[in-house]
Amino acid sequence: MASKTIFKRILLKLSGEALGGTRGFGVDSTRAGEIAQEIAEVHGLGVEVAIVIGGGNIFRGVASSALEMDRVAADHMGMLATVINAIALQDALEKLSAPTRVMTAIQMHQVAEPFIRRRAIRHLEKGRVVIFAAGTGNPYFSTDTAAALRAMEIHADVILKATKVDGIYDADPVRFKDAKMFSEISYLEMISQNLAVMDQTAISLCRENNLPIIVFNLNVSGNIARVVQGEKVGSLVSGR
Repeated sequence: MASKTIFKRILLKLSGEALGGTRGFGVDSTRAGEIAQEIAEVHGLGVEVAIVIGGGNIFRGVASSALEMDRVAADHMGMLATVINAIALQDALEKLSAPTRVMTAIQMHQVAEPFIRRRAIRHLEKGRVVIFAAGTGNPYFSTDTAAALRAMEIHADVILKATKVDGIYDADPVRFKDAKMFSEISYLEMISQNLAVMDQTAISLCRENNLPIIVFNLNVSGNIARVVQGEKVGSLVSGR
């Protein structure tokens, strides 16, 4: 594998369901190990890797199961779910000798470090993978928005949004076989067409700060490495 990369520092956004494997819930240790292997390969190329992971495989604050709950309470439960996933991914990465730190937006010193921007950047400079957990620490904000915020705070070159389809489509490709995939699309087109790949708050933050997003299929082995090496994979969101 060629070692040349086009990004020095990336923010990888993973869904919680990615760790659920074929079941889609809980943590599948085999799948966690596979994802960790891909991340470790990219880390081995010299890329500084930060990660934001969701918690939908454990608890989703906007799911039907949470409808009877207070939204703030449900969102707090979702934040804690992301911490569980972050620790699981940290364990899988460190089994591959990739030094990893979990930093949380909600303080829990016995479990992880609190998020401190300068410390996070220092970890990255020291060659450590950094996993940001507990979202933004505030209810009503998704982990997509947390990914956009953290990416800007650490001066990431790009957000890599991992999904289970090949990129951004004009319709659900699972339901509509004639759905068209965009190789490139602008932030404004994403917002105006209400494409539900990332929430609009996250897209607006990226637009305001001209931070590109690449949406790609995590289920294709080696895709993360292909993206950081400049191959045309997935869909690019930018100001065009």
